[in-house]
Amino acid sequence: MKFYRYILLASLCFTAMPLIAKAQETETKVVDEVVAQVNDGVITLSRIRREAKDIVDGKVQAGETREEAQKAVDAKQGELIANLINEELLIQKAKELGVDDEVEATINQRFVDIMKQYNLKTLDELYDEMRKQNVDPGEMREMWRKQATRDKVLQREVQAKLYWSYTGKDLKDYYEKHKDKFTKPEVVTLSEIYLNFAGRDEAAVRAKAKNLVSQLRGGADFIKLVIENSDRPNAAHTKGKADTIPVRELDTKYADALKNVKVGGVTDPIEIDALGITILRVDERIEASTDSQFDENAVRLEMMKEALPNRQKQFMSELRTESYIKISDTYRPIVSPILFADERKEKPAN
Repeated sequence: MKFYRYILLASLCFTAMPLIAKAQETETKVVDEVVAQVNDGVITLSRIRREAKDIVDGKVQAGETREEAQKAVDAKQGELIANLINEELLIQKAKELGVDDEVEATINQRFVDIMKQYNLKTLDELYDEMRKQNVDPGEMREMWRKQATRDKVLQREVQAKLYWSYTGKDLKDYYEKHKDKFTKPEVVTLSEIYLNFAGRDEAAVRAKAKNLVSQLRGGADFIKLVIENSDRPNAAHTKGKADTIPVRELDTKYADALKNVKVGGVTDPIEIDALGITILRVDERIEASTDSQFDENAVRLEMMKEALPNRQKQFMSELRTESYIKISDTYRPIVSPILFADERKEKPAN
């Protein structure tokens, strides 16, 4: 148990809550405040405020007033702190598992992919373009690092273990009871026009995307518009050809956009995170079949998908139980009921 290892450290850390630095011999200056200790890591007030500011800024960009956004974030401060504690636990678990190199490789590849999408030759050029859009590359890298770290830990410790936990009998039994889930799925073949935001006014890019959709629905030549407008580096060669993919494997926002689009038709503009906009054309649709077929991988994935939410909650509960977590008296009343909600559900009532 990690708990005992950190009792002494915790007592030292929480005896005086503020972290202080000596300014002069006769005075001290408050640098920060420890809100929670998580094993040998800490969650500070400044970190919480940075996270809260980022959320508020995002809400403002989405159209809320700053006052409304701040009020909403303040009302969920306990949830924010609980999420940061869980995030710290996953970061520590990642170090224990030694996935740092995998995480960095994932982040670096993501930057390289974006660089290619924007037809840039070096990462320095990409960073310059990001700064022009008021995006700090360092902050973006850190955000992606947190996401990738969380994903790697959960993939290794939850998803992979769950996927391989089912026996042949488990798979056959599940298949027999859920044959309707294993019919041949609807498949679509897609082409796209992609417009990126880099170095451009986003409102102008959105307006251009709407105009292109209007032209296409008015009978304009799709391939001609791809060659003239798409920001994919090989668009002239591929003519916009994308993928053939089962509809049920598409992200919800793509599946919804394609739902009522017939062969030869195009979707409304679809925004891809903060990177750009895609317009999809349906080149072919193969309707779903009512005949079921056993596919081990498909059955394992379906079983894993069903069990995953509860297993992830259980995994996080186990991480918290095995760790030393101390929340300052000021914040404990708003954090503990959220952070330890699953553990309390498991305990029988007295």
